[in-house]
Parts: sequence; structure tokens; C-alpha cells
Amino acid sequence: MSGRDVSDATTPVEAVDWAALQHAYGTADDVPAMLRNLRRPEMAAAAADDLLTHVHHQGGGVYSSAPAALPHVVAAAADPAVAPDVRGELLHLVRSLAHSGNTAQPRFVTSGWAGAWHLAVTDLLPLLDDPVAEHRTAVARCLAEARGRADEVIAALRARWDVEAAPRTRLQLIDSVGSLTAHAGEQRGASLDWLRAEMNGTVPSVRLAAVQALRRALPGQDVSDCGRAVSDVLSGSEPETWRPEGTTTGTVVWAVGLLGDDPAAVADLTRELLGHQDPTVRAGALRVAAQALSRRRSAVVDLLPDVARSLDDPEADNRLFAIRILGMCGRAAHPWADALAAMSTEAGEAHPQVRTHALWALSRLGDARCVPPLARRLADADPGFVHHSSHADGWWTYELSLNDVAADLGAHADVLLPPLLARLTTATGLDERRALCQLLTAWGDASAPAIPELLALLDTDAAVWALDALAAIGPAAAEAVPRERLRALLDSPPANQRFAPRCLALAYGRLTGDREPALTLLLPELDAPYGQESAAVLLAELGPAAAPYAGRLRELLPRHTHGWLPLRVGEALWRITGRTDEAVPALVRAIAPFAEKGGAYPAVIETVKLLAEMGADAAPARPVLKAFLDADERPVRHGTWRSVPEDDALCAAARAALLATSAAGAAD
Repeated sequence: MSGRDVSDATTPVEAVDWAALQHAYGTADDVPAMLRNLRRPEMAAAAADDLLTHVHHQGGGVYSSAPAALPHVVAAAADPAVAPDVRGELLHLVRSLAHSGNTAQPRFVTSGWAGAWHLAVTDLLPLLDDPVAEHRTAVARCLAEARGRADEVIAALRARWDVEAAPRTRLQLIDSVGSLTAHAGEQRGASLDWLRAEMNGTVPSVRLAAVQALRRALPGQDVSDCGRAVSDVLSGSEPETWRPEGTTTGTVVWAVGLLGDDPAAVADLTRELLGHQDPTVRAGALRVAAQALSRRRSAVVDLLPDVARSLDDPEADNRLFAIRILGMCGRAAHPWADALAAMSTEAGEAHPQVRTHALWALSRLGDARCVPPLARRLADADPGFVHHSSHADGWWTYELSLNDVAADLGAHADVLLPPLLARLTTATGLDERRALCQLLTAWGDASAPAIPELLALLDTDAAVWALDALAAIGPAAAEAVPRERLRALLDSPPANQRFAPRCLALAYGRLTGDREPALTLLLPELDAPYGQESAAVLLAELGPAAAPYAGRLRELLPRHTHGWLPLRVGEALWRITGRTDEAVPALVRAIAPFAEKGGAYPAVIETVKLLAEMGADAAPARPVLKAFLDADERPVRHGTWRSVPEDDALCAAARAALLATSAAGAAD
């Protein structure tokens, strides 16, 4: 049997030429054993897991083994003799394959899939009456992918609705009807009417599910009364009625998301929910506010004052989250600086982690009142900071690192250095020493009093970060560090740190001016598939002295259009040659897509800063720079605590670049 054939459950497993078929790990000749093991109780769970990882893997396509395996998987999922949890896993596999068949690029979907899925739908429909509610739910989820038989399947789903008692299954039936209505013919009008009726009904969870289903049925269209239905449910009913088996906080985020791209409606409902009597509802509203603020600049005016009122929330977690939002928004939160300062002390806030976040928020505002309590914290045995900063997306309130709080406080090094250096001399773990050195690096020449302590670390596993800090301090450190000691460090870098030779060579060159060790290590990387960025950084630092390598950089410049490499190579060429005619067009090409589609990351911000440094010759970038500033939707990544700081940095860089190019752009 080939990948073009369609089989059913009556086709013996042995009749298939599995060796001619493929799965994620190669030839599918091991699939028959997996299928047979589904009927062996002691091996069924492992077999179901193996089928998922081999035949479906991570999605994105449908392998040629899937059509042949599908009827046997469905037959096992329908067999009451198979353990219930295994049946559930098999239905998950069926749905995953069907979803990939609908969403993957056609060239990644084997030609036999459509016929196999058509037959499987016939076998799945009777399972809507399975005695186990969880299986009925899973079957309804599978059938939501039966786009080619939408009318028939919608009729079956609605017939099941009329007799279904399980709340979770009822909601899935609605959702599946919504998914199929967009592909329906004769059932389309009746389905839309039914969904609208349920949206305007009396059962809160059903109303919300119907809103989601209508959104699926009418993608990209404005669905009238959806906002009113969501608002009515969240404002006028008890949270436990909103969504079975879901958390209240998560349900609020999901339900407000059903309003779609309507900032005014989202802001109105969020403000209302921030005052809800249930603390978990308020928690959800804070997460919605954070998401809105990370996405739109106008949300600062619309929502930040209401978020600030949550500083008085009785729940410590909600106070902490409100502080995180205010801190995220930086100087826009200045009106609440006094409240944050009060909450940074034990007298004003009992919860230690809330106090820590208040310090962070004050530092984001540039408010010096965070400095004395931070200095006292640094003198404590446990200052309450972790050693690694997190860059994860989402709104979880992870612990803050010392660098999160203090990286921008170099102007107050005179107060913070004494307790920090005391910690540095007593630190026993690499993680803490590294974090403290990174903070000193961020402070630059203000860290000069730390030179003796940093010198002592050159004989430890923290040598890489100690030398970085010394290089950041500059001339004062260069005078204090014996050159022969540094050369010995280059010859014998810390063990088990593969990155150490490269990092040490770069820092050594910055500190001493001797670039030869770095050139020896990094220049070969210009011809490597990866890692050219470090070599380009080095050549940029060399400037005109790197002229012999300009030709190799020119070869690299057109090869990449995004990421750090265009920035590094463009900057190196400019600093070497002084010419902007070849670098500016490449840099503008690298950042222009982000002005239209968003998602800018730190390399884009650094590129804009470089354009500002180039001055009037960077005038071709002006339209892109203006687009960055004129947007309401932040052209950076959304959904993270760093969204607003990154957007603030992008705006500051864009304003500086426009000012630098203003002479050339005066006629615009």
C-alpha cells in the first residue's frame, strides 16, 4: 500500500507496506508494532505516546504513514476494551493530525490524507454518543476539523447538543459548530442564528462559548453584541458560572480577549473588572491591562490610573502585579511615585516581594528614593534577589534580579558600592559573582572603586565577567591591571567555559588596546556559518585599522536581512571606511519591516541608535523612524514585561536619529 492509497480499519496492519512510508524518524516499519500494542493493556499507553511522537511529532505536516495508521487509531479509540486514558490520547492524536492536515502548507501534507480523514469522520460520528463525557468532548474537538463535511457534522453536533448534559462537552459542541460554520453551506445560516441565540441566552458559560464560536464562524468580521454579551457575563454573574474547569483569572483574560481588536471596549471592561469584588477577577483584569499596555501606547492614558488604584488591593499578589505594571511603564507612572516609595518600606508594605518590586518600579522611574533601602538590602544576608534576569514572555511575577533593579543606578554607586563590594568579597557561588560583576559592568567607570575586588576575581571561575567589568571601567582599570597577568589569563582561561577564550580576548583588547589575541580567535569566524557577529564587533572597534577586512564584510552585508548581523556588519563597514552609502541602505532594509509589522527586538533598537550616530547621511531612514514614532500599536514584541521599556528605548532612539538627520530632512 502506498501513501496515495486509502485504507480503513478492516485493512490488516500486515497488508500495508510500512517500509515504503515515513514518519518523523524515518521509515514507518515500526508503526505496526505500535498499533498492535494499543490492544495490550500493559503496553497501550506507551504505544499511544509513541504514535503521537512518531506519526504526528510536532505538527506542521502530515507524514505518509498517517493515512495508513489513522483507521486503526480511530478503531482503538472507539474500543471500550482500551483503557479510557489511552482512548483519550488517541483522540488527541487524531485531532492533531486533522488540524495539521487543515493548516499545514499543502506540500507538507501527504496526498492520501484527505481520503483517509474523510473515512475517519464517518467512524468518529457515532462516538459523539460515547458513554464517557471526556471522550465525547474529545470527539467533538476532532470533528471541528471536518471542514469537507461541515454541514453533516454540524447537524450531528447540534443533535448531540439537544441531549448532552456534561457542561464541558456542551461548550466543546458549541465551539466545534463555530469552527465548522465558516466552511458550511446549507447549515451556515441556521448555525449563525443558533450561536447568536445562545450568546444572548441565560447560561453564562454557554454565552461566552457562543461568542468564541461566532468569532470562529465569522473570522475578521465585527460580530454585533459580542462585547455586550461578554460584559454582561463578567459584570453580572458569579465567576464560578463562567467556565467549567477553568481558573477565574485565566477566564477573565480569555473572555476579554473575545472582544477582539476593540481597544475602547477592552479598556471599559477592564476598568470595571479592576473594581470587582472577587480578587481573582481583579487579578485577571490586571493581566488584561498589562497585555493592553504592552500593545498600545494609548492604553497608558486609558488604563494606568485604574491600575494604580490596585496599589491598595487587599491581596498582596494584586498589589505586586499593579506595581509590576507601573514599573513596566516607567516614567509614565511618575504620578504614583510617592505611593511606590511608601511601599518600598516595611512600614508601608508587609509583603517582602511587594517591597522588592516597589524598589524596581522606583528605579524604572529614576527615583532616588529606591537607593537607601536597596543599599540596606545589599547588606542583608539574603537581599531577596535572584542571580539571573528572566526574559520570558508572559505575566508571571518571577523574582527580580539585582541587575533588573540596579543596572540604571550607576549615578548612586557611591551609596551602593560599599555593601555590594562586601557581597562580592564573600560570595561563594559563581552565579552571584557573575551577577555582581555584570552590575559593575553596567555602571561603567562609576565602578572604579571595585578594581581591587575585580582583580582578585581574575583567578577564579568568574574571570570572564570580572574582566568585562574592568574593561567597562576603562583607563583607571587599565593602569591598575598588570599586562602580563592578563596574558596569562588568556593562555589559561577558566576550565569548562567554552566561551571564555573569545570573551576574554575581546575584553582584553578593549582594556589594553592589544587586539591581536582577539583577531587570532575571531577573524576565522568571518568565513564560518555562524558567529560572524563577534568578528564584526571586533572589526568595528578597530575602525580604520581594520581596512584590510572591509572586502570580506561587504560580502557578508547582503547575505542577511534581519537579526544582529546586518547591524554588526554595517556598523563595522562604516567605522572602518567612514562611508554610509553602503551601510545605511542595508540598515534601513533591516529595520523597515518592523515599522509595518511590529515585533522589533533589541537589534532593531541598536540599529536605530547607530543611524542617529551616522547623522545627516542616515536621512533615508527618516520615513521608517517616523513610522516607529507615529504608531499607537507598539512596534516591539507584545506580551512581556519588557515590551514598554523596549518601546521607550526605540522611541528615544528614533527621536535622536530624526534630530540627527533633521538638516538633511528639513525639506521633508
